[in-house]
Amino acid sequence: MATKASDLFIQCLEEEGCEYIFGVPGEENLDMLDSLSRSTKIKLILTRHEQGAGFMAATYGRHTGKTGVCMATLGPGATNFVTAAAYAQLGGMPILMVTGQKPIKKSKQGRFQILEVVEMMKPITKFTHQLASADNIPSRIREAYRLAEEEKPGATHIEFPEDVADEHTDSKPLKRSLARRPEAEDKAVRAAVKMIEDAKSPILVIGAGGNRKQTGRMLLQFIEKTGIPFVTTQLGKGVIDECHPKFLGCAALSAGDFVHRSIEHADLIINVGHDVIEKPPFFMRNGGTPVIHVSSKTAEVDPVYFPQVEVIGDIANAIWKMQKDIVPSGRWNFDFMMKARKAEVAHTETLEDDERFPIFPPHLVREIRRAMPADGIICLDNGVYKIWFARNYPARQQNTVLLDNALATMGAGLPSAMASAMVYPDRKVMAICGDGGFMMNSQEMETAVRLGLNITVLILNDSSYGMIRWKQANMGFKDWGLTYGNPDFVKYAESYGAKGHRVESAAHLTKLIKECLDTPGVHLIDCPVDYSENDQILNKDIKTLSKEIS
Repeated sequence: MATKASDLFIQCLEEEGCEYIFGVPGEENLDMLDSLSRSTKIKLILTRHEQGAGFMAATYGRHTGKTGVCMATLGPGATNFVTAAAYAQLGGMPILMVTGQKPIKKSKQGRFQILEVVEMMKPITKFTHQLASADNIPSRIREAYRLAEEEKPGATHIEFPEDVADEHTDSKPLKRSLARRPEAEDKAVRAAVKMIEDAKSPILVIGAGGNRKQTGRMLLQFIEKTGIPFVTTQLGKGVIDECHPKFLGCAALSAGDFVHRSIEHADLIINVGHDVIEKPPFFMRNGGTPVIHVSSKTAEVDPVYFPQVEVIGDIANAIWKMQKDIVPSGRWNFDFMMKARKAEVAHTETLEDDERFPIFPPHLVREIRRAMPADGIICLDNGVYKIWFARNYPARQQNTVLLDNALATMGAGLPSAMASAMVYPDRKVMAICGDGGFMMNSQEMETAVRLGLNITVLILNDSSYGMIRWKQANMGFKDWGLTYGNPDFVKYAESYGAKGHRVESAAHLTKLIKECLDTPGVHLIDCPVDYSENDQILNKDIKTLSKEIS
């Protein structure tokens, strides 16, 4: 018997292993919604804004490696997906966005709400397609999933017009294909290993593309065998336990930090999983430090990045081959790098005990690290606090520090924490948001309460757009135009059925964090924060102290 197109669409998603569809359905999605209501394998997660749905789908993809699916209507629903699409595309998170559309074969509504959504999505997705026939649903969904999950993972989009959704077809779902990434070529591996063996002070730089489970295992084996120290980019945090004695720090600042001194001192950089979307922790120059590029894709060469050797293929396999081949050299010397790391740790320790109120960021980071278990997940929105956490918060496991150093959008912290709590219901999850970022998707508090999630939402309250204010000071401009008022966040949380708390002192902060993490439900903590020394410490003190290392 012929199958209704919307039923087939859901069957295809089921065949792909879809667990959730996040979204805000509209009139043009009603056939699909009706078909979804009969699915026993897929759960609808109704959100309060399409952007929140997209961020949740992307975070699901980030954690699982499987495509997160989200749904919206045409026009304004589709445009609200644009930021989430860019977030997933730049951040390497697999998602499939499904948007509705008016009938394309016989429409009687003129241009009401109609935009060229496929054209709009082209620059920010790996694949976008309007379904014009029910017969093509299986192949288009299979292609969208394949491309979303293929390295580098990213965003895909299908437009599903309502007249196509009502068609009938004899087509059947396609089975998932088995695809294995190609192995790194042996001669390239040998060339890279020889460069490392001949070096005097090699260093590993772990970037976004290295943030895969198997890659982390292989990198740890490589480091254990060779003793070569490593640094990470912000999106490489947690690939290896950052309490490892060979960890040199995270490149949170653009330049001038202790970690940059270690990189500058190296005579060879092994760059694993380099992704051009992140601010590079080093710039190449002619005659400067040579670079080995280990990635699933060839290097995008530009004036400041032109690696001498490229090892291309599955990254985990490449590192495994290099680890098997390499013979550690007695000439290697990492004394300067370890001295720089020691100096950074010492400087951080001088700041962490400051129990002033409003709360001092370094103290906040330490207290949250102490409270969170090794597998606990913190989900950072976007703000100046991101730098403090990237620098000072040791990530113990992969994907336990979810920050966005790609699109770096505000508003993703809360939805990201919600998806994390869904994927890992037995782990502690905390969203860390500035007051500005939180308010951009604060309505998803209702969704979190309705879903019965266990999350803590920590709001760093300075009544301003603090990151831009910090940059404003750094550029010598007067403090102007970036402050605002806030609601009573405790009452705001309670109005959604969550539990609201307000920090009253540094000691109270420690107590509150533990209480919220140990108590089921949705908690919000309003934490006043003191950013007054950001400019002095991050822009001046760190650069001065790191220069003094010799």
